[in-house]
Amino acid sequence: MIDFATTDLSDENEGKVQIAEPIFMPFGAAERFAGQMATVKVHEDNVLVRARLSTPGDGRILVVDGGGSIRCALVGDILAALGIEYGWTGIVLNGCVRDSAVIDGMEIGVRALTAVPNRSKKNGWGEEGIPVHFAGVTFRPGEWLYGDADGILLSADPIH
Repeated sequence: MIDFATTDLSDENEGKVQIAEPIFMPFGAAERFAGQMATVKVHEDNVLVRARLSTPGDGRILVVDGGGSIRCALVGDILAALGIEYGWTGIVLNGCVRDSAVIDGMEIGVRALTAVPNRSKKNGWGEEGIPVHFAGVTFRPGEWLYGDADGILLSADPIH
């Protein structure tokens, strides 16, 4: 595990990093997580989220732009477990989780807008591997994300 504090990284790299707006709630037992990003953009449909989490994560973080919808969850305990199984370090959602109490006991870092019990559609619509913009920042595949209790910080290069 990478040892860091976003506050220190922010101070040491002022003007070189992006700081996400504090819109996320923490889920998962990993209080701190970092890695290169992979992205998916969907709307109330988690088929591509499941597909991406079913591939080797290699310590990366899946960033999901769910358009900010709070009508349904894009990740639940089954997908979080899939992420752990395939080596994903974290999941950041511009959307919701469900099964939050179960996810809180799992060794993965998850940030989402909130929790909601409703499940998503299963149509398979969306895009992968593109820059996505929410929380006042742009998440780019291959760049670095650092998350802890103080927030989310993005960097083009590793800074830990």
